[in-house]
Amino acid sequence: MSDGRPALISALVYKDPRAALEWLGRAFGFEIEMLIEDPDGALLHSEMRFGDSLIMVGHEWTAEHRSPAGIGGLMTQTIHIHIDTDIDAHCERARLAGAVIVAAPETQFYGDRTYRCKDPEGHIWTVGQTVQTMTPQEWDAAAGVVTTMRAP
Repeated sequence: MSDGRPALISALVYKDPRAALEWLGRAFGFEIEMLIEDPDGALLHSEMRFGDSLIMVGHEWTAEHRSPAGIGGLMTQTIHIHIDTDIDAHCERARLAGAVIVAAPETQFYGDRTYRCKDPEGHIWTVGQTVQTMTPQEWDAAAGVVTTMRAP
């Protein structure tokens, strides 16, 4: 991070970004970091904070910038957030907020417990919590995979 801003910030497009801002706070605990509105109150730009990370939330502003809800549920990316709190309770919070749970919480071979859900406009979110700290060698042995890491 430089000047308090992450080096990488994902931008998500919604048909109704104001509803998305409210939902992301209620479902996942995101907090509004910045709102820019025009003199008539139209949302021009917004950012939400989750821990030390940011996302931008905006509206469909060109033919290439569309919500999954605006293009038949298609998407080219998914979002992963990592939490330090009870993953099962987090999943229930998201479900109660209206998330469609597409994969219930399950412990993965690499030691994280994850679930996947769709938000009201169809963006797919994966939420993970480390429940067992493992080395790449340990998860390779457990799962029969080969992990290559960048050299320090």
